[in-house]
Amino acid sequence: MHLLRNGIKHYDWGSVDAIPQFLGDRRDGNPVAEVWIGTHALSPSAVVCEDGREKPLSDVAGDLPFMVKLLAAERPLSLQVHPSLAQAEAGYAREEAEGIPLDAPHRVYKDPNHKPEMVYALTTFDSLIGFRPSAEILRVMGPLNTPLSNRIADELRAKTGFATIVRVIEMLLSEDVSPNEVHQIVGACRTLASLGLDIKRAYQTAVEISEHYPDDVGVVISLMLNRMTLQPGEAAYLETGVIHAHLKGLCIEVMASSDNVLRAGLTTKHIDTAGLVACLESGMARVARVTPDFLEYDTEVFSPAGGGFALAVTQISPAVAEGVALVRSEGSVLVCTGGEVTVTTDAGEKIALGRGESLYLSPEDSGVAVHGLGEVAQAYVPSSADLTSRLVEAVPTWRDPSLPHE
Repeated sequence: MHLLRNGIKHYDWGSVDAIPQFLGDRRDGNPVAEVWIGTHALSPSAVVCEDGREKPLSDVAGDLPFMVKLLAAERPLSLQVHPSLAQAEAGYAREEAEGIPLDAPHRVYKDPNHKPEMVYALTTFDSLIGFRPSAEILRVMGPLNTPLSNRIADELRAKTGFATIVRVIEMLLSEDVSPNEVHQIVGACRTLASLGLDIKRAYQTAVEISEHYPDDVGVVISLMLNRMTLQPGEAAYLETGVIHAHLKGLCIEVMASSDNVLRAGLTTKHIDTAGLVACLESGMARVARVTPDFLEYDTEVFSPAGGGFALAVTQISPAVAEGVALVRSEGSVLVCTGGEVTVTTDAGEKIALGRGESLYLSPEDSGVAVHGLGEVAQAYVPSSADLTSRLVEAVPTWRDPSLPHE
């Protein structure tokens, strides 16, 4: 077992107090957006040795195929899409050949990896994930009755479907949409919401986002996306190619070890319109909550099919004197998400963890158990024999009640 020290990111959308409070640190007035736990080159974790010295986690773990983040959003993140593995490999090779520095503002591909990710909510957590169906977008746009909303509606009425939605996104990002056009739509949203005429929180969401990005065309795009609210202990899986934006809350993210992001708005960072459109999937994006499976009664396992990673969340109580056994894996990251616990192994190792502290568990660590009163989250690569959690569509599909149940 190895105690970890992890990198912290101070992006402007972060929270001043959420992560410091979670880590037990003092607030310094600066927003703290993310804590990175893993071996990604842009912010690798370090192992704390017995003598207090530190060395790279990669020295003992190699390159982990997954990364864990603690994320705290006080205001919306950028509208974004993550590329597939083939797109990431090609994009990274192209930008490397062009000699674009990794820290260049216009650099898109920071590594050759895809980036599917799963969000596990630690507080109420709001996101925009995936496109609404064409008919629902038309329901949202119709009552707004502004020149821009009418133009979007006309495009979709002429031909519904994913391809038209993508064409509308490309139009909004490529053309010079004026702040006044955005303001007109926000004003209409505010009026309709005040009359109780909101449609699945679309108007409320646009008004909320406009408080932070009043002139941004991303406010208009948000009307075309599903809003999802996760309660603490719930999870959602984002496949590559799914447009999304986290809005507010504290969560743990588990993802492939990548920092490849193509942005569509709600940001001052580089926007690659052509690259983003190319990364959008060819079908309607899946919007899925992850339904966990149970190991015994104290551990929930969130393991989305195709993600290449899993998260096991375990409650620990003094009532279990022998401790609670963790999932055995070929290397995992353990984060204490609440309380105070002690992690032990068959070899007699023992490490105490408070909330926010983390460990790397190597394949050689056998008989790992957790004692005390608290909760831990363990990220790992599942084997083919492990449980695979069910994905539940967030937007129900209409079903003929006369048909027999499956």
